[in-house]
Amino acid sequence: MLIALRRVHDSDLPVFYRLLNDPEALRMAAFTPPDPADRAAFDAHWTRVRASSALTRTILADGDVVGHAAVYGEPGEREVTYWVDRAYWGRGVATAALRALLAEVPERPLYARASEDNAGSRRVLEKCGFRVTGHDSGFAHARGEEIAEVVMTLSA
Repeated sequence: MLIALRRVHDSDLPVFYRLLNDPEALRMAAFTPPDPADRAAFDAHWTRVRASSALTRTILADGDVVGHAAVYGEPGEREVTYWVDRAYWGRGVATAALRALLAEVPERPLYARASEDNAGSRRVLEKCGFRVTGHDSGFAHARGEEIAEVVMTLSA
């Protein structure tokens, strides 16, 4: 399977919206919008993201849109994020996409956060060189409660 990144196109947004509304993916990601089904809020979010300084990419698997990845935030505090279609979990897509994204962004350190129980995402980050450097907690809309999360860092 060929994994590639490209700039986000308008035609990608309906796919991103569908992926955001997968109940199992929402639960695993945990830290999601309050109402993922709110299309107006989704559209407003992506308008802001695309107008910001975030480096945002669409993830393609053999030419099909299967998710997105981004680096965002202030210099010295920039974080990575990604979302991959559940049908592609466990197939190396997130790892390949994150590695490609990291190749586009030479600055370090970079940070990432994941719910403490999201072993898949933690493993993707570890395979890309991130290490656990802290613990935190936050309200996870997808779970309706405060949960533990790990803070991970990719150093020079």
